[in-house]
Amino acid sequence: QVQLVESGGTLVQAGGSLRLSCAASGRTFVGYTMGWFRQAPGKEREFVTAITWSGGFTYYPDSVKGRFTISRDNAKNTVYLQMNSLKPEDTAVYYCAATTGQFSPRWPSHTYDYDYWGQGTQVTVSS
Repeated sequence: QVQLVESGGTLVQAGGSLRLSCAASGRTFVGYTMGWFRQAPGKEREFVTAITWSGGFTYYPDSVKGRFTISRDNAKNTVYLQMNSLKPEDTAVYYCAATTGQFSPRWPSHTYDYDYWGQGTQVTVSS
């Protein structure tokens, strides 16, 4: 079992930056691909980005490409999401998730690809 705890969400002005953290505990972090999702009120949970265990591969959809960066520190069992140039439409609850599944050649971008989820952290971007 893996426990994930997100932190760092807050209220920020449009154009600002924010870094979210996701701390993992429980079973070893080794081999897990980590992802970030977000869910705005009344909308489905949306894939934001993912990173492989080694950190060598990352994937971003067009909605966040060039603005968001995912990284991980395996020694600290922590994954980060750096968000720059934030827009009001980025407002959502942000969740981190973990999976050991193998999905190549596609990326694990669906909620059902992931085995473990955090409780989420609220990010609100004011205009």
